[in-house]
Amino acid sequence: MILSMATASCAPQSDTVDTVTWPDVQAPVATIKPYTRIVHGDTVIDNYYWLNDYFKKGADSSAVIKYLEQENDYTAAMLKSTEPLQEKLFNEMKSRIKEKDESVPYLENGYYYYRRTEEGKQYYKICRKKGGLDGKEEVLLDVDDMAKGMPYYAVSGFAVSPDNKFLAYGVDTVSRREYVIHIKNLETGELLTDRISNTTGSAVWAADNKTVFYTKIHPLTLLSEKIKRHTLGTSSELDVEVYHERDNTNYIEVSKSKNGRYIFIQSQGTLSTEVRYLSADEPTGVFRVFQARQKDVLYAVTALEDRFLVTTNADAQNFKVVSCPLDKTTKENWVEYIPHRPDVLIEGLDEFKNFLVISTRKNGLTNLTIRDLKTNKEHPLDFGEAAYTVYPSINAEYSSDIVRYGYTSLVTPLSTFDYNMYTKERVLLKQQEVLGGYNVEDYVTERSFAPAADGVLVPISLVYKKGTKKDGTAPLYLYAYGSYGASMDPTFSSTRLSLLDRGFIYAIAHIRGGEEMGRQWYEDGKLMKKKNTFTDFIECGRYLIKQKYTSKGHLYAEGGSAGGLLMGAVINMAPDLWNGVIAAVPFVDVVTTMLDETIPLTTNEYDEWGNPNNKDAYAYMKSYSPYENVEAKAYPNLLVTTGLHDSQVQYFEPAKWVARLRTAHTGNNVILLKTDMDFGHGGASGRFDYLKDQALEYAFILKLEGINK
Repeated sequence: MILSMATASCAPQSDTVDTVTWPDVQAPVATIKPYTRIVHGDTVIDNYYWLNDYFKKGADSSAVIKYLEQENDYTAAMLKSTEPLQEKLFNEMKSRIKEKDESVPYLENGYYYYRRTEEGKQYYKICRKKGGLDGKEEVLLDVDDMAKGMPYYAVSGFAVSPDNKFLAYGVDTVSRREYVIHIKNLETGELLTDRISNTTGSAVWAADNKTVFYTKIHPLTLLSEKIKRHTLGTSSELDVEVYHERDNTNYIEVSKSKNGRYIFIQSQGTLSTEVRYLSADEPTGVFRVFQARQKDVLYAVTALEDRFLVTTNADAQNFKVVSCPLDKTTKENWVEYIPHRPDVLIEGLDEFKNFLVISTRKNGLTNLTIRDLKTNKEHPLDFGEAAYTVYPSINAEYSSDIVRYGYTSLVTPLSTFDYNMYTKERVLLKQQEVLGGYNVEDYVTERSFAPAADGVLVPISLVYKKGTKKDGTAPLYLYAYGSYGASMDPTFSSTRLSLLDRGFIYAIAHIRGGEEMGRQWYEDGKLMKKKNTFTDFIECGRYLIKQKYTSKGHLYAEGGSAGGLLMGAVINMAPDLWNGVIAAVPFVDVVTTMLDETIPLTTNEYDEWGNPNNKDAYAYMKSYSPYENVEAKAYPNLLVTTGLHDSQVQYFEPAKWVARLRTAHTGNNVILLKTDMDFGHGGASGRFDYLKDQALEYAFILKLEGINK
């Protein structure tokens, strides 16, 4: 179907905004090339399968690029009238950012490390000072200079050797999270000739200051599959493989204990963990298995002076903490240390020589508890807002009695505190500065609970400007994710002020599939219960309308990646509920992707979505996959974004989805696709460039709402 129009109604409801005018521009029409998929006796014709030709070896990708460029031209033409607003939004959001800034320095091994940014520059400089903050600054990496002339540049895995003389770091210039590790001599400033390609970007130093361990990824699937050992000054071709993961559903990584005594290799899937460990003093030694992997048993290891602590879900759905001797690590030696609590999720431990900081979650809110390792007495940290987020920050010094943590909420800018675990004194080190006169008292944050389809109460965090009427006339921007047990906690955003100041209410739906309400919250939103994620979001939207926060003609939704799957599902299930939807890098062709083991991350995802080679899993996936369930109906206004180099959700998923939606859409609402031809899943790497994408998305929503300034 060709979309050609002079005007289009935002939505059919009577309580919508006035008719929105669109240019009389013809939408691209994707070529139809039928491809037949037969799985479990089920025949499916995919007319747009050819759109994945860009990454197919030997395939002619010119038609793909031409189509994506046509879509970009169409989107630009349709949103031409918003360009002045986009520029205004970009400048407005950029003006709130303190361009010349510096992170709070943290102490590690005798040096204070920090990042600083300079006015007008996109990136940053990584610096350190020896002994104290009055010392001479040493610029370790000038990323502003390193990134010159590059459309994309990301640095990862910053790691300094124990003797403070060498720096290992990874660089990705393509935006596919495929890093090359470099080594810099910090005494001379020279780069060593060492180059280690196809890595996750992180390196871990052994105690000898010349050996690093790193994770090697498969060049096609980008799966983490090997841990290798590299010796400085040698070719990476000579690197020794110390571990090879044979289970392609697991992710692997290498890390180091905070006390510096152990190197850990962790292999983990959704359902099981296996950790290996080695003394950092013996880099050529053999890694020992901490506890062999067992089905449905997850665990994480924390090294103390005299024992290991293990956070595990063994017979403890919300996790418990056990301890074991340093030389007897298997499960039969585990002794309960912090018991399981059905109403409290243990999310992690931050260890110190004398204290333990326990990160927990109760009733959807994050908490920190301090435990004295000598007396085992505990005390919680108190926070005063209805909805907030708190988390341990960078705590590199094992012997310190001070824990640094970050605190934020929907109205509180990110704040960094130091807390003395002995004296209980709390010191605010820095709060994110919002230029232009931001006043926290001008905004209101609330927490509410929406009844789901099955009666479960789903938390919603909301923020709006004082004076915003709750009579159904306010536009509302509803966000959610709902996968992988990732909790979408309430945090501050200075860019969001551009919506709030224009009368929008912003809300986060803490739907199942995340872990906000404990491990069961996650279990009830994945695999054969995945549809709970979608119905939860729909019911949150209906609840907000019922409570007069907004109305159908003013309700907007946004989600990205797996949250983009959510957007695709809910517009199939309840298309008339939303006036406009933004689906960012959306995972919308679930069945096709999960059947293709050559696509990055596919096999790692079986425990999340299911393996479609199983007939029941295939049928359930197909029943909700957005691409599979496009039907002849009036869809809401839709803006879809993707990146050509996206390694996590390949560009062809949203491209195919948009092409199919165009053939089925029976209404006058617009369907737009924007492909970033230079970037991948995370978008632009510069600290200002991403604001252009944000401005485009906001301008799309504001146009639908009839706001042009």
